[in-house]
Amino acid sequence: METGQIRLNKVTGEWVIYAPSRRKRPQDFQQPSQDYSLKDNSRENCPFCQDKQKETETILLEIKDSQQNTWQTRVVANKFPALNFHDNPHRNLEGIYMAMSGYGHHEVVIESPDHQQTIATLALPEIEAIIETYRQRYLKLMEDKEIMMVIIFRNHGKAAGASLRHPHSQIIATSIVPSHRRIQEAEAQRYFDHWARCVYCDILEFEMKEKIRIIVENNLFVSFVPFAAEFPCEIWIMPKNHQADFGSITPQEKTAFATILKDSLSRLYYKLNNPDYNYVINTAARYKAEEPQLHWYCQIRPRLTTPAGFELGSGISINPSIPEVDAAFLRD
Repeated sequence: METGQIRLNKVTGEWVIYAPSRRKRPQDFQQPSQDYSLKDNSRENCPFCQDKQKETETILLEIKDSQQNTWQTRVVANKFPALNFHDNPHRNLEGIYMAMSGYGHHEVVIESPDHQQTIATLALPEIEAIIETYRQRYLKLMEDKEIMMVIIFRNHGKAAGASLRHPHSQIIATSIVPSHRRIQEAEAQRYFDHWARCVYCDILEFEMKEKIRIIVENNLFVSFVPFAAEFPCEIWIMPKNHQADFGSITPQEKTAFATILKDSLSRLYYKLNNPDYNYVINTAARYKAEEPQLHWYCQIRPRLTTPAGFELGSGISINPSIPEVDAAFLRD
């Protein structure tokens, strides 16, 4: 396996991951034909299907169904990892630049044995199993003292970066914290220092009072379109109880989160004809889990538009849709 590297951009303060091993995927750097679709990926070529399990790498975690007849979720190491835990986590200077080996963990969560499913179409107990899988792997990866952040995310569809049709999500654990996350932490800290309140809790309280951007809620979670949404039909799912660390989710919260995640994604699935999307669980970095100003949440971004030159040059998003209109559309 080729050795990866992480380099610090001195101008922006952002880290860049170089993962040459990912070039080994046959579809990398090739332009697909016009009729290519993830929906056409066959079971015969799928490494995650039942009859292909002998070809997968070591299973890191497996959750069985209620009858213990078969598995509901499995976790395996990514065959083409962005980061590798065999590398050295220490930083070094290369002239005026800072770099380090590509240390970290990269795992794949196989969400179902059924090749054709997606979270919007799975049964609630199956989604609860996915959330429990996330929780267990999150806690396990945070046992590595070199890890500063665990990022749980899902790429659905070609435009969102998915290369396989079989329902799956991914977990990457890094020894760095990106500067954009530190900026969010700093803004939350400034707000807390000024008002002695969590900015996310204040957002949640206001949205629940106004109702116009709420999509759906239950006793423990709220799904809404954020006031300054950067993408059409962007959705945030936030726990009503203040907590910075996703790993502290309770069994009751697990069920409530699974319920509202399915509901939110089902609305996208049926109202927007199963659009490509990304979601990520934004949670506290190491040493920030008990901070009073931070609040974990799930961010869903449908890939309905393509950022262009202005967004790249300015860092400002252009959203052609209005959050209140999107919320009414999804809520209806």
